[in-house]
Amino acid sequence: MRTSQIHRKTGETDIQLSLNIDGRGTYDIDTGCGFLNHMLELFARHGRFDLSLKCSGDSHVDDHHTTEDIGISLGQAFREALGNKRGILRYGSMMLPMDETLILCALDISGRAYLNFDVQIPTEKVGSFDTELTKEFMTALTREMGLTLHFKMLAGENSHHIIEAVFKALARALAQAAAISEEYADEIPSTKGVL
Repeated sequence: MRTSQIHRKTGETDIQLSLNIDGRGTYDIDTGCGFLNHMLELFARHGRFDLSLKCSGDSHVDDHHTTEDIGISLGQAFREALGNKRGILRYGSMMLPMDETLILCALDISGRAYLNFDVQIPTEKVGSFDTELTKEFMTALTREMGLTLHFKMLAGENSHHIIEAVFKALARALAQAAAISEEYADEIPSTKGVL
């Protein structure tokens, strides 16, 4: 089982996270931010990752530290659970429609952190959530995981739909890339021999 446990405590957040990459999509999530809970729940469900996450953060300020630090912790959890990445498919992509929205996500579990976030979110907030934090989350995740991650918005008007499609597309593409190939199960998918 490819699992990990992360405890990250700073002056701004206290996060307990457990991840099973080869799960069934079960989740128990409490970030202190309802919209972020929703995004992480659907991320777990659509990626079929088992995810337990509890965060106590300085939400009396705003949700910035909570969102960024959860991205950091989730990236660390994936990196730890993937180990040496032997046998993974490495690449994943998803073109995900959600009503009027269409999001393309393509990624490489490369060991090299890069984010291209070509997504225009029309409103500053969804509920109490600052929509610009979507990119902050993805930046933290890519940096800590060593992930090359591209998003391209091909259509979209509703901010909730756009962000939800981003998280769902990420989940599907990441599940694809992290899957073990029976054909290459004993190999590192790189000519370098490491990822």
